[in-house]
Amino acid sequence: MARPQPPPWVHAAVLLCLLGLGGAIEIPMDPSIQNELSQPPTITKQSVKDHIVDPRDNILIECEAKGNPAPSFHWTRNSRFFNVAKDPRVSMRRRSGTLVIDFRSGGRPEEYEGEYQCFARNKFGTALSNRIRLQVSKSPLWPKENLDPVVVQEGAPLTLQCNPPPGLPSPVIFWMSSSMEPITQDKRVSQGHNGDLYFSNVMVQDMQTDYSCNARFHFTHTIQQKNPFTLKVLTTRGVSERTPSFMYPQGTASSQMVLRGMDLLLECIASGVPTPDIAWYKKGGDLPSDKAKFENFNKALRITSVSEEDSGEYFCLASNKMGSIRHTISVRVKAAPYWLDEPKNLILAPGEDGRLVCRANGNPKPTVQWMVNGEPLQSAPPNPNREVAGDTIIFRDTQISSRAVYQCNTSNEHGYLLANAFVSVLDVPPRMMSPRNQLIRVILYNRTRLDCPFFGSPIPTLRWFKNGQGSNLDGGNYHVYENGSLEIKMIRKEDQGIYTCVATNILGKAENQVRLEVKDPTRIFRMPEDQVVKRGTTVQLECRVKHDPSLKLTVSWLKDDQPLYIGNRMKKEDDSLTIFGVAERDQGSYTCVASTELDQDLAKAYLTVLADQTTPTNRLAALPKGRPDRPRDLELTDLAERSVRLTWIPGDDNNSPITDYVVQFEEDQFQPGVWHDHSKFPGSVNSAVLQLSPYVNYQFRVIAVNEVGSSHPSLPSERYRTSGAPPESNPSDVKGEGTRKNNMEITWTPMNATSAFGPNLRYIVKWRRRETRETWNNATVWGSRFVVGQTPVYVPYEIRVQAENDFGKGPEPDTVIGYSGEDLPSAPRRFRVRQPNLQTINLEWDHPEHPNGILTGYSLRYLPFNGTKLGKQMVENFSPNQTKFTVQRADPVSRYRFTLSARTQVGSGEAVTEESPAAPNEATPTAAPPTWPPTTVGATGAVSSTDATATAAAATEATTVPIAPPVAPTTIATTVATTTTTTAAATMESPPTTGTKTHESAPDEQSIWNVTVHPNSKWANITWKHNFGPGTDFVVEYIDSNHTKKTVPVKAQAQPIQLTDLYPGMTYTLRVYSRDNEGISSTIITFMTNTAYTNNQPDIVTQGWFIGLMCAIALLVLILLIVCFIKRSRGGKYPVREKKDVPLGPEDPKEEDGSFDYSDEDNKPLQASQTSLDGTIKQQESDDSLVDYGEGGEGQFNEDGSFIGQYTVKKDKEETEGNESSEATSPVNAIYSLA
Repeated sequence: MARPQPPPWVHAAVLLCLLGLGGAIEIPMDPSIQNELSQPPTITKQSVKDHIVDPRDNILIECEAKGNPAPSFHWTRNSRFFNVAKDPRVSMRRRSGTLVIDFRSGGRPEEYEGEYQCFARNKFGTALSNRIRLQVSKSPLWPKENLDPVVVQEGAPLTLQCNPPPGLPSPVIFWMSSSMEPITQDKRVSQGHNGDLYFSNVMVQDMQTDYSCNARFHFTHTIQQKNPFTLKVLTTRGVSERTPSFMYPQGTASSQMVLRGMDLLLECIASGVPTPDIAWYKKGGDLPSDKAKFENFNKALRITSVSEEDSGEYFCLASNKMGSIRHTISVRVKAAPYWLDEPKNLILAPGEDGRLVCRANGNPKPTVQWMVNGEPLQSAPPNPNREVAGDTIIFRDTQISSRAVYQCNTSNEHGYLLANAFVSVLDVPPRMMSPRNQLIRVILYNRTRLDCPFFGSPIPTLRWFKNGQGSNLDGGNYHVYENGSLEIKMIRKEDQGIYTCVATNILGKAENQVRLEVKDPTRIFRMPEDQVVKRGTTVQLECRVKHDPSLKLTVSWLKDDQPLYIGNRMKKEDDSLTIFGVAERDQGSYTCVASTELDQDLAKAYLTVLADQTTPTNRLAALPKGRPDRPRDLELTDLAERSVRLTWIPGDDNNSPITDYVVQFEEDQFQPGVWHDHSKFPGSVNSAVLQLSPYVNYQFRVIAVNEVGSSHPSLPSERYRTSGAPPESNPSDVKGEGTRKNNMEITWTPMNATSAFGPNLRYIVKWRRRETRETWNNATVWGSRFVVGQTPVYVPYEIRVQAENDFGKGPEPDTVIGYSGEDLPSAPRRFRVRQPNLQTINLEWDHPEHPNGILTGYSLRYLPFNGTKLGKQMVENFSPNQTKFTVQRADPVSRYRFTLSARTQVGSGEAVTEESPAAPNEATPTAAPPTWPPTTVGATGAVSSTDATATAAAATEATTVPIAPPVAPTTIATTVATTTTTTAAATMESPPTTGTKTHESAPDEQSIWNVTVHPNSKWANITWKHNFGPGTDFVVEYIDSNHTKKTVPVKAQAQPIQLTDLYPGMTYTLRVYSRDNEGISSTIITFMTNTAYTNNQPDIVTQGWFIGLMCAIALLVLILLIVCFIKRSRGGKYPVREKKDVPLGPEDPKEEDGSFDYSDEDNKPLQASQTSLDGTIKQQESDDSLVDYGEGGEGQFNEDGSFIGQYTVKKDKEETEGNESSEATSPVNAIYSLA
């Protein structure tokens, strides 16, 4: 229990100290200080600005003020001095400025109407009241008038005008009949805000009563009644239905102005048949639900306490089944001045600086006028210590002569604000304001506060000391508040002693002492127990108490929470209560209350009285069971660095034995207010030693548990803080994951209060690339995450996170493997489409070369098409391990376009597209087959022929069948699987049979043609023609010889397009198609990149003219060889002009005709020695051989050495025309000469 409550003057002194620290204080009401300290006047009470009085009463205009010395008062009326003493009806109350105007002796109150202002003055300044506008209430009579009956057609709208007489304040209007019956109002008939009665449509039953407008005046408490209206309704056979129209306000738009803080009332009343419904809306937003409400059957919208945000356009919508109409109301919110910073009294010490701030807002912006002692600041005597800066007055090095009362008047067209603030310069040494040598007694382990109210100017500083020690008490178990009070968070035995508070300023010091005594708590250690007894027996309820011997103990008993009357059958002792002859009326709950003047303790038991003589075998089974009551009186003992003993008193078990106690703790650094389980103990104990962690400010509570449930938590114990130490563990759940492709976010579960072990817990984060020898990077982090930037895509990192506090670092952390961010994967490799039959299509592919993360699967989109007709696109998703898929064809005619992409956790990557092979009837053209074989254009422009069978097989394997756009028919016969060109750049042209180059003509429909490729070793420039509109997107698709497909999206105007990252010497197929419609595509072209090292000079071997020449020579040689072989197989005749002298024998069959037969049978070579066709040298058998005359072949000689000439016989030219005898012109010699 804390110290006794201090007297009220102490609270005033504490308030004074708090205000003093803020620079603007009130002088305390302590008479000893009041009599010593001077104070300028301060207005404490005044009448309202608009003061309306009842003319039947005396007029009272209030004005009260305080100050030291007491101020005097005077008044002005309409800005002129008002002489109170001159008017016998006017008097001023004693010690007050309140005016009293008495009309008991006659006089008219209206004569005193005007604007009044009160002035309170003493020698230190003058304070002003508001300008009070005095008005006398008026309740004029209703003018006499004769009202004719109102004739109206049934169903027509009607307005009955009230026009009440003007009153002050305005009267309250209501409608009644002449018999004083109220008029029933609904959405058809209602009263407007102006007092008029509106009929949206008149009905016959409206004639049953008359209508009278009544005005009630507030001050006179009188009601005036207007002559009643009578209605005459003209009926018709049927009332025609009408669309709504507005009765109030008129037209389709209006405007309204309202002041800030006032209520905004918008009203719309409409006529129509049937009666319209009204709905309200705000343009550009919703109605403010917390301030808006509907009145008068939704015909009025009221918004309370409007602000600038409520300005705007509102509209009401009147509708019935015939139609609707709306009216727009433009609302403008203005504002009279309102305070942002109201000037406060300023109390300073000599030489101090200060300022008065007068800051207000309004609409329009208010102006600020400063006055001093009721006079404009401009006309006041100059003060070198004062400086005016707009809405602020700055005081520097203030002196006693600076004391005055300043007025700030801020105003605009809608009103004004007036505030007084005095500047007082005090020179007061410190003084104590509480009794000296107080005695404070407090219970052990409780929290207490020692107060030391003080006053002084300049404001003193306060320090606390214990038992005369020189060190100031602040920090740890002590806390000093700004007002000087000393709080001891948990009282211990060693805290007992004498505490001294010392207040000091430049003028001196003052001190006071407080004696603190620590008392043991009062505890009931033997509590009464629940009992079940027979009627007529004796029962005893124990209540044994331990308490501080210096405190007086009182033990009392309650029955059913009411004081127990101790009768003749009861005996109360110090430690028990005995009941003799128990009766049924004794059944109930009994509470033992052990109390001292500082604290108390309670214990409760329930007594059950049985009416019969048999006792149940299990008494608890006969009683209702419930959750246990909360444990109480938690106490901490045996305080150590890492442990403490917690003791508690069990609560009532409510007829179900307590099985467990759960001890929870809360700390105020990491998770204040959050309770955590600490440990669990059996229900048989009420004291346990708790193991604690370093540097935790513990607070404990206990929960009891039985078979029914858990009790409410006990009240928390006092706090206990353990000393600090380095962390003994590191954060858990350390992860490294990329949130982007170029970063890695390192996260971990932050350590809680019980594992921090010290202040300023932080984490040392280290990371480096795995399997590298680079040094560790590190950073100190206070949170639970750190982002590493500029990382490669999906690479492993080694990560360590170590805890550290101000006492040191934790143990060496474990290394965790994390990965940087993933990216989209590259396209799957070697995407193959095979068609073993007309019913199925087999797909196979390899994993991407660059997964860029963890593959999560593959996505396959395939689309059937037949010419320009497209089918429904299908989508298949595969697991990351699947690389095969079989498609069942819906029909044998349609082809399929397959698009395959790999997926990571980031998304789907680059796609590769293939098409199913064309059917045989698609691959074979209807025209005659081309006379030239398919060709492939290399990087140098050389044209190489390809075997037709190999080309057909390649077309089936590659499955990249172009979808040619419709073009004008030409004479060129082409196949789907081949594309040829005769230029160095690959263009989409097919060579005509004549060998001339023919370009594709521009088609009439949307198409792509004349695709041109200019390749290099690692790149190629692509251009094409098209007839699409501007802004069309295209896709360049190309496939290498490894069947890896890639696509490049481009804009139409971005030509030429450069394909990069190509491989030298590799063959590629390419096409261009529309991004919006893949069915519109160019034909497929084939090109080859340069080898890695090429000669820039043209090679003659690769020139076309050289190749043609070599082919012609080879053809000529072949023809000559054929002729030679034919001659050798047939034999030949060689005529001779002259025969040798040696006569021929008769056996020669050719002798007569002068020729000889040179045949194979003769086995005779020519006269000259020559190399035969088989490469051997044959010698002539005849002695007449030319070899005998020298080296043959150059000439022929006779035996005498004369030249023979030639062997040819010229006499028969026709005979010898094809058989020349000259060796130089023979076919064989020609062949040798060429060789």
